[in-house]
Amino acid sequence: MMNHRRTELLAAGAATVTVVLWASAFVSIRSAGDAYSPGALALGRLLSGALALGAICLVRREGRPPRAAWRGIAISGVLWFGFYMVVLNWGEQQVDAGTAALVVNIGPILIALLGARLLGDPMPPRLLAGMAVSFAGAVTVGLSMSDDGGSSVLGVVLCLLAAIAYAGGVVAQKPALGSASPLQVTAFGCFTGAVVCLPFAGELVSEAADAPASATLNMVYLGVFPTALAFTTWAYALARTTAARMGATTYAVPALVVLMSWLALGEIPGLFTLAGGALCLAGVAVSRSRARAAGAPVTAPGPQPGKASDSADSA
Repeated sequence: MMNHRRTELLAAGAATVTVVLWASAFVSIRSAGDAYSPGALALGRLLSGALALGAICLVRREGRPPRAAWRGIAISGVLWFGFYMVVLNWGEQQVDAGTAALVVNIGPILIALLGARLLGDPMPPRLLAGMAVSFAGAVTVGLSMSDDGGSSVLGVVLCLLAAIAYAGGVVAQKPALGSASPLQVTAFGCFTGAVVCLPFAGELVSEAADAPASATLNMVYLGVFPTALAFTTWAYALARTTAARMGATTYAVPALVVLMSWLALGEIPGLFTLAGGALCLAGVAVSRSRARAAGAPVTAPGPQPGKASDSADSA
């Protein structure tokens, strides 16, 4: 029991590290995106992450993943590390941040549906209720941050493609974690994504020559922390829970982005933005909570035939 509790706490801590670093990525992308095109930024980020992960693998003497994990690693590497990062960078140049947040945040819903269909993940009522509350919060944040006329059909389509790629990458990654370590799955997924983005190498070289140091440092930060570290802690937590529950956890990201934009960029959020952020966090709390089992066998006066104990929402 103690070991199980410790594992749950470690997984929750890893998920927390992930959402905090992924939230910080939005602030860094805003800076780096002014100097780098979508493909070049994705490649630079992935190369920085690949170097960091490769060094860690050498130090820890992590070998190649077993053959059984390669299919999931390859799919997640192409969809999530490669395609997702390019189309999200591109989409955020076509629409305002609020619209991007609205569209991309259908990703956790798609993860839950795909996880139930392809992985047999349970869909307990508390998870569904928490996701509904968080999505309502994401909608509130997105609408409060949207600019009139700041969206385009192309941008919305790109963000939608990013959400689909994100969901597909997560669901593909989950089985791979059954035979490979979180570090192996993350490192080789990042290597795969970098290979996919190699056609943007020319753009990266030419743009890096003219980019300000702050933009390049933000690109390196994106690779080392929101990619190398955060994707590894994500994989660690995903290996210890369901894809749907992990997807629901990422609904904390919009709330953290609001806070970080306030602290780092001086963007003071409005009342509706704060309310939406609070809803996001409340929904995450509900989705990760567990219902207490009823009818525990304590000092009851006698047997109660026909009354079964409830065990709803355990996952």
